[in-house]
Amino acid sequence: MSRFEGKVAIVTGAAQGIGEAYARALAREGASVVVADRNTEAGNRVAKEIAADGGSAACTEVDVSLPESAQAMADFTVERFGGIDYLVNNAAIYGDMKLDLLLTVDWDYYKKFMSVNLDGALACTRAVAPHLTERGGGAIVNQSSTAAWVYSGFYGLAKVGVNGLTQQLAHELGGSNIRINAIAPGPIDTEATRTVTPSKLVADMVKGFALKRMGTPEDLVGMCLFLLSDEASWITGQIFNVDGGQVVRS
Repeated sequence: MSRFEGKVAIVTGAAQGIGEAYARALAREGASVVVADRNTEAGNRVAKEIAADGGSAACTEVDVSLPESAQAMADFTVERFGGIDYLVNNAAIYGDMKLDLLLTVDWDYYKKFMSVNLDGALACTRAVAPHLTERGGGAIVNQSSTAAWVYSGFYGLAKVGVNGLTQQLAHELGGSNIRINAIAPGPIDTEATRTVTPSKLVADMVKGFALKRMGTPEDLVGMCLFLLSDEASWITGQIFNVDGGQVVRS
């Protein structure tokens, strides 16, 4: 399949885990992909491996919490590939995040966390939206989480914000033929999840799922590619659970 032949996509947080899976899948279907991450050593590895497999990719450093860094990412992409068609807002503080309560978390840490996990999606969207408009439209996918519907402290609060941001931006971007949706994964078996979530807690959660297993990054790829593609041309402002039946919303 070559649904994205001639298209250009940015994936933030693409140096590993879910973002890496998104970047590789987009490249396999013909997109030129910018692997945007703070970890440029790992990001360059991903980009080089995509190129070695016959795809088109480049890595750039980005701190999504800084609007000027997000703008530099957009500028790099346009200079390298001539434009931007798609954005996947995947970057987040997760694997090494502190575990604390909303009532007691250090205030400076809380603000930094939200500047990445919520505001970062807006900063990147603002940076790329004019370029998507120049191409006649495009699509954006935000990474949410089922944490938005269960207690998970400031991490869950950030994901509630991502859902609201997705819904609000759908109206601001729709006039430019830019669609924006979000994917809300359940627990995904990545190094970051293994680091931050005790294995017994994960095992107990999985018992309550309709499908009795953790997800994998590859389980999310199909939804991401669908939402970016023309097959989803009349879908915007929606949050899609990909969670093995963890959360049921009527």
